[in-house]
Amino acid sequence: MWEFSWLLERLSWLDLLDIFLVAFFFFGMFYTLRGTRAVPLVRGITALLVSLAFLSRIVRLHAFSWLVAQILPAILVGIPVLFQPELRRLLERLGRGSFLTFNSPPPHPQQQRVLDAVVEAARQLAEQKVGALIVFERETGLQDYIETGAPVDAQVTSELLTTIFDHHTILHDGAIIIRAGRLAAAACVMPLTSAALADRHLGLRHRAAIGATEDSDAIALVVSEERGSISLAHNGNLIRDLSSHRLSELLNTFLGGTRKPTFFQKWRAKS
Repeated sequence: MWEFSWLLERLSWLDLLDIFLVAFFFFGMFYTLRGTRAVPLVRGITALLVSLAFLSRIVRLHAFSWLVAQILPAILVGIPVLFQPELRRLLERLGRGSFLTFNSPPPHPQQQRVLDAVVEAARQLAEQKVGALIVFERETGLQDYIETGAPVDAQVTSELLTTIFDHHTILHDGAIIIRAGRLAAAACVMPLTSAALADRHLGLRHRAAIGATEDSDAIALVVSEERGSISLAHNGNLIRDLSSHRLSELLNTFLGGTRKPTFFQKWRAKS
């Protein structure tokens, strides 16, 4: 207790501000990375840095300390490469001014009708074993990918979706992108994930669904042509073998009015 009082007496307001900024930086970083594939990397890098600090400072291994001093710059340079998608997403949120906002954007007025149409189309396509890839744009813009496809700008209906993905149409090979409750474009080319997938039977549509959600906050729905199964990709993760009911629940959670409140929304509600 005496040591704590002694420490407080020697802390100036600049020291407190310094501590707050560092704590806020790490909080923002971990809050942004939550639920992503980067979490194991963060744990690994943290364990590595703690081990290096322990061996070089506490144990005082002089030769090892010199080696750590030489390789530490390379580790710092490699961190932005490892966390490129997450850092890009963080900078995009800062650019939109949404990192510290208390209110998330409300869902589109016709969102429920759109989601119902997508769920019905996915059910029909799965029964017929027709492959499909539907990407929902959220906060991160997908204009670059929209420009790779054919512009449509139409109302989203289950009939239109099943028609586009029919093998006899010229737009079936590619992704449909839904923006602001409307079908923006079809036959769009999405990036493929470079990550190794546990199931080797997953095809290009599944890789494109995962890839589209790695570099953005988009949600991607994919229907397997071989198995007739429905999957949903989010944050680079694939949720597989979904029923129509479960698909509707997840889409409403991610895109509808039932999204979980953010940390700042919870804090504001309590204050």
